[in-house]
Amino acid sequence: LFAQGITGYEPVKANRRAMLEELRTGDGRPLPNHITRQIERELDRLEMVMAQIDEVNKVREAMLPTVEAEETAKAPRLLLQLRGIGPEFAGTLYSEGFYRHFANRRQVAAYAGLVPSPWRSGTIDREQGVSKAGNKRLRTTMIQVAWLWLRHQPGSELSQWFNQRVQDGGGRIRRVMIVAMARKLLIALWQFCTAGVVPKGAILKAA
Repeated sequence: LFAQGITGYEPVKANRRAMLEELRTGDGRPLPNHITRQIERELDRLEMVMAQIDEVNKVREAMLPTVEAEETAKAPRLLLQLRGIGPEFAGTLYSEGFYRHFANRRQVAAYAGLVPSPWRSGTIDREQGVSKAGNKRLRTTMIQVAWLWLRHQPGSELSQWFNQRVQDGGGRIRRVMIVAMARKLLIALWQFCTAGVVPKGAILKAA
């Protein structure tokens, strides 16, 4: 559409097909028929994906109340109280990790593969980064949550810790430190779900 001089068309809106018929090119002509048919096929695929997303959301929303009703599974309801964490993240963190029992913080980090992986040989002793030996989906989700935490919880102790360590640093140091922050945040969220300890400086959503 942009190549035809058209801007502002929003295919995710409910009136996407009606609006398509009203579009005019930059010089005032109706869209050529073959372009209209091509876009309609793209809309068919888009609507199929949107329907699948709606179905997944309904399953998730049906699952969370059931989970919350269990005395031993309060994690989703508690996580939803924190600014920056929505139903998708709350459900994933519970189903991929917090439904399990962990004896200590190191077990939590190890399960997600976010513990350091030391390497020793003779007089050489250094870290090789995180082990990545745990739950990949939980680890990936926590890194996404960590980036959003910086945006929605800028005044928290963890966000300040991250910002102090990446001052004047490039993209590489930010990518390294966000993994370290994801480990700390995972432990903080686990403590919040199990002991009710709110992460320092974190803001809860309004009731």
